[in-house]
Amino acid sequence: MHRARTHPVGTPAPGVHGRSGFAIAADGSYAARLAGRGEALFPERWTLAGPEPYAVPLPLGQPEDPHAQVLPLTDGRVLIARRVGERCTFSLLYPTGPETGELPLGAVGAAAVRLLPPAPDGVCVYALAVGPRATSVWRVAGGGAGSGPEHVAEVPGRCSGGAWLDREGRLLALDRQAGGGPLKTVAVDLRRGGEVTPLLQITEESRDRLLLADPDSGLLLIASDAPSPGRERLGWGVLGSTRPVRFPRCLRPADAALTPFAVQPGQVLTPEACAVALRVDGPAGSLVGVWRPAARRLLRLPAPAGWFAGAGVWSADGVLSLPYANASVPCGLARVAVAADAPAGDAAGGGVRGVGGDERPGAEGTVRDSGGAVRAGAHGAVPDGQAAPRGAARAAGGGAPGGAGAAGVSRPVPLQQAPLTGRSVPR
Repeated sequence: MHRARTHPVGTPAPGVHGRSGFAIAADGSYAARLAGRGEALFPERWTLAGPEPYAVPLPLGQPEDPHAQVLPLTDGRVLIARRVGERCTFSLLYPTGPETGELPLGAVGAAAVRLLPPAPDGVCVYALAVGPRATSVWRVAGGGAGSGPEHVAEVPGRCSGGAWLDREGRLLALDRQAGGGPLKTVAVDLRRGGEVTPLLQITEESRDRLLLADPDSGLLLIASDAPSPGRERLGWGVLGSTRPVRFPRCLRPADAALTPFAVQPGQVLTPEACAVALRVDGPAGSLVGVWRPAARRLLRLPAPAGWFAGAGVWSADGVLSLPYANASVPCGLARVAVAADAPAGDAAGGGVRGVGGDERPGAEGTVRDSGGAVRAGAHGAVPDGQAAPRGAARAAGGGAPGGAGAAGVSRPVPLQQAPLTGRSVPR
């Protein structure tokens, strides 16, 4: 995101948990977290599809380590990654009546791994193991019946982040630092043995990170210090486009740090219409922000009490679901619908609705825990921001159909039609 004066740029939920400790499946049907108190922790699966959410505990014979990672699959099983000595083990958990079933998948010989966001197919799970000179990409689930963790790519340099660029789970974007140079985002083709191509290079010296990517529209949310060296700002671009990255003024507030965590899917070829949900951290705590590239302002909404800050998922028709848990509602899902055609700032009378019976006023609109969805305001204006000083966001697959040229970049192409190779990066 950006560093708004003295506020640091937020980082989207890395891997599985990020800052919320709450992971959502690729299709939004299930979620998982470590529940419990103190050292008595156990995996818990949430079912989000349906009129009301519900939780199913998945305890085993002993409490889980607080550093264990969980990730739900679209079939209802939950993958758990645990550190055991100098290895990381992986298992699939599932309810079997009153008990919890466990299917061991194997181990990776690394002291630490980080689960990546759910793969688009909802079945495969990938993890990063960062070494001193290279980063290994492992497929730890979904590789086939009876198969254990499989090494699928070795990326030179130290990698972080992680975002999927297509619906097939082939192109993985990683933020990489190599050879003493600045942090840059690269695309890794998992079907070509980990072939690496540049993705973001706004300037030669800038620190460029990919925060979120939407495969349907090609919308990219980017953190870069290109406009103000040494100070990251939040910007947006389009995969495969020659247009420069834009850094809207409304996404650098002086009173808060912003972290994007969800993009509205299904907006094919219309990235400017995509709604983006952001965590807004300020003096009053964490709020929910909603913004569209075709808007001048960031809409701030109150979050439900007990929100897993930074967790949520959009539906294609523009309803944002926010999971929360508190003393009165142990498993809640608040929903907010933000109209794209309402006047900017028309938040009065809108709000967040979920499960329960509590109503309280918010900064903009009303939070009503009573089920359903309600309009909460919208945007509809021209983009407001600045272009990067030089260059554009370069995307792997952004080249012309015959391949990327050395001297220029191709015209914008839809992500679904973009070539899957680009300029090779020296290994």
